[in-house]
Amino acid sequence: MPETTTDTSSNGFEPRIVAFFCNWCTYLAADLAGTSRMKYAPNARVIRVMCSGRVDPQFVLEALANGADGVLIGGCHPGDCHYQEGNYKALRRFKLLQRMVADLGVEEERLRLEWISAAEADRVRVVMDEMTDQLRRLGPFRHEEAVMAIAAQQPQEVPV
Repeated sequence: MPETTTDTSSNGFEPRIVAFFCNWCTYLAADLAGTSRMKYAPNARVIRVMCSGRVDPQFVLEALANGADGVLIGGCHPGDCHYQEGNYKALRRFKLLQRMVADLGVEEERLRLEWISAAEADRVRVVMDEMTDQLRRLGPFRHEEAVMAIAAQQPQEVPV
């Protein structure tokens, strides 16, 4: 039986992280970390996207509203994007998203954007562990309040 080393806080809270990883860099780094048998916190559920620039802010809001305690976006280093400028688009969207979630009362530490190349498996390990520890310190996210705040931001359908 494999040995597991899970450091939980005294209250047993384990954060849930949704990670949107770029197909060309960060996802490959996470794959390399796995094949290299690097140990890191298993709290993230990775969603592969073709480019970090394709992560719609609505995806982040939906993740938070549906049970995530934090969201991590990983992309190629600036200047190395497979799609030339996708990571710059991701950075602009992330800055706007930070302001929007702050208005909704969400701590900015629950969102994180990282540039991780395909060869930086150790960086994936460090970022995952750091974010997990940070979310443990923050405690569980108030999902019920987030759902109501996010629903208030979304346009309502008008019956025809």
